[in-house]
Amino acid sequence: MIDVTVTEDTSDDARARRNVARLAAAQALTGANSAVIFATGAIVGVTIAPNIGLATVPISMYVVGLAAGTLPTGAISRRYGRRAAFLIGTGCGVVTGVLGCLAILRGSFVLFCLATFLGGLYGAVAQSYRFAAADGASAAFRPKAVSWVMAGGIFAGLLGPQLVQWTMDVWQPYLFAFSYLIQAAVALIAMGIVAGVDLPKPAAADLHGGRPLSEIVRQPRFIAAALCGTIAYPVMNLVMTSAPLAMQMCGLTVSDSNFGLQWHIVAMYGPSFFTGSLIARFGAPTIVAIGLVLEAVAAVIGLSGLTAMHFWATLVALGVGWNFGFVGASALVLETHTTAERNKVQAFNDFLIFGLMALGSFSSGQLLANFGWSAVNLVVFPPVLLGLCVLALVWSSKRRAAAAG
Repeated sequence: MIDVTVTEDTSDDARARRNVARLAAAQALTGANSAVIFATGAIVGVTIAPNIGLATVPISMYVVGLAAGTLPTGAISRRYGRRAAFLIGTGCGVVTGVLGCLAILRGSFVLFCLATFLGGLYGAVAQSYRFAAADGASAAFRPKAVSWVMAGGIFAGLLGPQLVQWTMDVWQPYLFAFSYLIQAAVALIAMGIVAGVDLPKPAAADLHGGRPLSEIVRQPRFIAAALCGTIAYPVMNLVMTSAPLAMQMCGLTVSDSNFGLQWHIVAMYGPSFFTGSLIARFGAPTIVAIGLVLEAVAAVIGLSGLTAMHFWATLVALGVGWNFGFVGASALVLETHTTAERNKVQAFNDFLIFGLMALGSFSSGQLLANFGWSAVNLVVFPPVLLGLCVLALVWSSKRRAAAAG
């Protein structure tokens, strides 16, 4: 682990805990943004897209927004502070809801894709909440801070799909139009919450201090952490993106898919109440490995049947696997950089994750339309196996080096 100074070890965890509470609340509200888009994106897309093969493009544009927003978020945070980035991100969330509503009312596929892209920018900023929670915290508290902020997403699992369920029919025949307008209001509330976050101001060293990024990313530990993150999140996204449309193709209802997505999001964020403690007890590599295995288990369930229960079980196992894999990988990333290096390293890590997600997301609609739900699940196994192998190699090498030392 990167050595920390006495100042860092004795930092004000009371302030960090206050920030965690605000960031967890913001994470919960931001989750409504992604939940609305994932619950409705493919269904709206199949209604207004030129052909069914483009139905998941709006969700893919959300993922492109995630990738496109990561590096600018890091740059803005370095120069102006994380709070400035947070306010810009929530502003994008407000515009997302307004444009999404207009796109549905006008039947504009292009405008709807622009709305979901801006939703991705909002999501990219929100991804930095977990790292921001560790700013100014002691080394012992950092994994818990990351985990607790992620736990805020459990409320999104309840709020997002229910928001869709309550509002989708308000402006008939424009399905989901009012849902996006409410999502804009939720983003506005999130803006007020992040405005009160009390984070350390950027230091001059944060702009140019630390090792070059090229040196940091060549560390075996960073390679393993980033690789596991780029497997855990994109694999989850591939299956989750396809699931609502696959359920519709199997004759299940929108309510069935909303229920499955709701419990998927609860499964994604609910374990965060104790993931940090598990990492502290068993180590991040072990928790990451368990997460990747659970994603493979989800694919096995998906291959075993096409009932609503099979889809729901797949989504729940997928959510828990994502939580362990992604939170664990995020904790590993925190071990690879110093304070001065944090913004550029964290932003680059997220860029890798969401850049790969963007590539995979564009193929998910074609994969589902041309080869079916089984093919979507079969794609899960090779990357999971690769991640487990790299993780085992890097940490067994680290243990041998420690023993030899």
